Amino acid sequence: MTASVFIDGAAGTTGLEIAERLASRADFTVLTLPDDRRKDDAARAELLNDADFAILCLPDEAAVAAVGMIRNDRTRVIDASTAHRVADGWTYGFPELVGEAAVREARFVSNPGCYPTGFLALVAPLVRAGLIPADWPYGCHAVSGYSGGGKALIERYEGADDARATAPSFRAYGLAGGHKHLPEMKVHAGLAREPLFSPAVLPTFRGMIVEVALPASAYIGHDADTLRNALSGFYAGSPIVTVRAPDPAMGELLLPATMAPWDGIDLYVFGGARGEQARLIAVLDNLGKGASGAALQNLNVMAGLPADAGLRLDR
Repeated sequence: MTASVFIDGAAGTTGLEIAERLASRADFTVLTLPDDRRKDDAARAELLNDADFAILCLPDEAAVAAVGMIRNDRTRVIDASTAHRVADGWTYGFPELVGEAAVREARFVSNPGCYPTGFLALVAPLVRAGLIPADWPYGCHAVSGYSGGGKALIERYEGADDARATAPSFRAYGLAGGHKHLPEMKVHAGLAREPLFSPAVLPTFRGMIVEVALPASAYIGHDADTLRNALSGFYAGSPIVTVRAPDPAMGELLLPATMAPWDGIDLYVFGGARGEQARLIAVLDNLGKGASGAALQNLNVMAGLPADAGLRLDR
């Protein structure tokens, strides 16, 4: 017997990709609304209550309202918005960090943000192990494909014939701080303060690199190899998170201009030649493990399936 899924907000970038991925799977049945009823609250409420699983791909306020439309104690929810990522009663949907059992048993699961996925994958295990401090003023530099900005940013890059010529080749933003991802980065890494977060956008549709640079004073008594080995042990056996040993000849990390859809995440720890620094780097697809792929992984776990069922993990 297949489980039913309703994607509320299926016309957005994340929702479209989830719907396309589920369409080829026999273990789920996707409940859909005609285009002219997508914003009909009565029709949405009916499917939210009919579905075994509801995946919310909505703005924050709309996601909160959608949860309020569920009148039963049966429908299970995955929320891809920011609204519930640090909310009481919600399980953070990063199975590698919170444990698959927690996600499997949860009724309400909040899908992580794309940037926080990279940051937390690197930092949270090391803080838990006591290898780096919880009260350090961490900085996080990250670049993402423009699809992470939703329809408005995609339009800016693709909307006109000359969009690629006139759109920025590098777009730094969040310059005044207060980015919406900061609360989950702090809370789920177990930090005493929010990191200094410097996000930017590149003229590529998908893909993301997240970096946390550490001076040696942040990991006194250890070295880059210790940090890398701790991450390798933490993610041992994961089919989705891979800790890569850097090739001695490796002088660069590249983000392809035409990255293929991918649901994995690669982690690196590079050490300075004189042991004076470590650079923690995560490479992922902002629409894969950073959004739609993570939602599908959470859906798999909640439905009692292997976490990597139907995921795109080949590169």
